[in-house]
Amino acid sequence: MTVTTAQPMAPGWKRALSDGAMIITIVYLLLYAIYASSEPSALSVFSISSLINNTAPLALAAAGATLVIICRGFDLSVAGVVSVTNVVMAVMPLEGPWGALGSLAICLAIGGFIGLINGFLVAYLKLQSIASTLGVMIVCQGVALVILDAPGGWVAEWVSYELTDVLFGFLPVSGLILLGVVGLWLLVLRSNLGLAIYAVGADETSAGLSGIATRRVRLLVYVGAGLLYACAGYMLSAQTATGNPNAGTPFIILTFAAVAIGGTSFAGGSGGLIGSMIGAATLMLLQKVLFSTGVASFYTGMFQGLILVLAILFRGSIVALATRRGSG
Repeated sequence: MTVTTAQPMAPGWKRALSDGAMIITIVYLLLYAIYASSEPSALSVFSISSLINNTAPLALAAAGATLVIICRGFDLSVAGVVSVTNVVMAVMPLEGPWGALGSLAICLAIGGFIGLINGFLVAYLKLQSIASTLGVMIVCQGVALVILDAPGGWVAEWVSYELTDVLFGFLPVSGLILLGVVGLWLLVLRSNLGLAIYAVGADETSAGLSGIATRRVRLLVYVGAGLLYACAGYMLSAQTATGNPNAGTPFIILTFAAVAIGGTSFAGGSGGLIGSMIGAATLMLLQKVLFSTGVASFYTGMFQGLILVLAILFRGSIVALATRRGSG
């Protein structure tokens, strides 16, 4: 009788608790409770909007990296794209809403072009994704230094003020942008492309035999990642209001940490953008928690690594327990 009851419940229970987005959301809420207990203004509109503004660049970068990882690839060019788009924004400040759209179009063109190069190298020339995207990243970093050889320049005031502002007194603009990306992802999941991305990541040979154009799917994934990296550079420029040819360097580690914390498997075929974006938010929130509790800033990396390890161990334990219960 006990076995009969547990078997139908196990699949739903397993899906719920082993889902990376759910687990990291719980971690995020616990961290926010700690933050709110030590910082009286944690629930104010200003504090929330500031946190979302800080989160937006990393969340967008993590979303792009997740696309590639789901498709069983790896993309180190995130740092290069962020750096190039950031310095372009700083040396070409276009004012007003139309200027902001023009700047965004330029950034997207840069990100899409770099993604196209990555996709061609990996999907059509069959080069290793780590090696080829590392080379592209190095080239991009060099280009960023040619455009702006030292931190400086300025970002258009409309971009830096309006994109980090709040609408109607309580809606952060950057938060709406992140929700827009989530909405697009949900649409992709319902499309044939979404199914193909997961199929190629799970088993490229079987996906090809079933009629999926695997090379084209990989190419589109890298282009999509490049576009999201460009958005990350765009939002970073709005946040910092200046340019730095090394602006993308911190993204190399933090981006993939956010992906891992969010529950996406580096083996491909599982995970999702939402978990990675919440993972990015968790890493950014951790910095504020440490600051508000009086912990020295140089401990930040250690605690970020600890959160990463604990999240992965917890998820692995839950999956193992759910599998054991389901088979029992």
